Amino acid sequence: MPWLQENGKRYTFDEIKTGVAESSSAIRFCNAWLTGQAEFTLQTSGSTGAPKSISVTREQLRASARITADYLKLKPEQTALVCLDISFVAGLMMLVRAMEVGMNILVTHPEANPLQSFDPAINVDFAAFVPFQIEAILKSPQRERLNTIKNVIIGGAPLSEQAKVELQPFTNNVYATYGMTETLTHIALQKINEVADKTFQVLPGFVIATDTRGCLTIKANHLGNDIITNDLVELVSKNQFRWLGRIDGVINSGGVKIIPEKVEAVIATIFNKLNLPNSFFMAGLPHMQLGEAVCLVVEGVLTKEQTESLAQTFSQTLSRYENPKAIHCVEKFVYTTSGKINRPETVLLVENKRSAY
Repeated sequence: MPWLQENGKRYTFDEIKTGVAESSSAIRFCNAWLTGQAEFTLQTSGSTGAPKSISVTREQLRASARITADYLKLKPEQTALVCLDISFVAGLMMLVRAMEVGMNILVTHPEANPLQSFDPAINVDFAAFVPFQIEAILKSPQRERLNTIKNVIIGGAPLSEQAKVELQPFTNNVYATYGMTETLTHIALQKINEVADKTFQVLPGFVIATDTRGCLTIKANHLGNDIITNDLVELVSKNQFRWLGRIDGVINSGGVKIIPEKVEAVIATIFNKLNLPNSFFMAGLPHMQLGEAVCLVVEGVLTKEQTESLAQTFSQTLSRYENPKAIHCVEKFVYTTSGKINRPETVLLVENKRSAY
């Protein structure tokens, strides 16, 4: 009989279905699922707009779970690690997949390094992480334990170039995911420790195309309405694409349109070479002549020497349109409740700081 373990206590699915004294959010959701609840409410993360709630049916969640389970060949009695906040779709869908397949469920607090929080004798076969968790694990004694998890999926935000390099020698299946709350998590996977390019493989059951803006559109029977995204993509084939960035984040500087995410990938390699661990992103800040000036926003502090090294390397590596006109340091970025950088709110911190002078 499959089980769920949380805080050192283990319950069978039958026990959860009939009711247990524990009242954690994971157990409450599993009880609702196992007793046949037909509709559920999901919360969007708020990383690109105001958080909102959407209603989905049990059959929609089951269809999404089955697509992933079949693709990754998940099996009954394997163990799934759930270390994401189940208030959001990524964590919740881990529970759904496990219950639909008949996998054991190991629930841990969504901390930076969840692999240090449970008995190492428990073998994990499937786990989902966000990038900051992967980066913390790679710096920890549990690094090699990550390589023992048969299927690892990583989503929520782009993974740093340094982390991708460190994952290359791993022999398990490590995937970056593409998806959103509206698609009930991922619709495509990218094998990051196998391929050199950034192509996403669309999972069976999904049909992709682009609209007149060059943004990805998604169809699937279980989703009902077509999904029109704000993600700029390059279609490689009918079931493969490369993600370029978000159209609502494009910087228009003097009439030249710059996709921040494209330049950020280059800057990430520069930060790696200069051994700079800071988080960063590119933003367009108001400029009288250009409309928007390309700027780099960095979390934490940079020394004068580090700033000068960055500026020199940028001038040698980036085009004059991509080269940041300024580097702004922010003590702490604003993050959403799901752990993503809230770019608009963080940019406001920069603008407020600038206006204070």
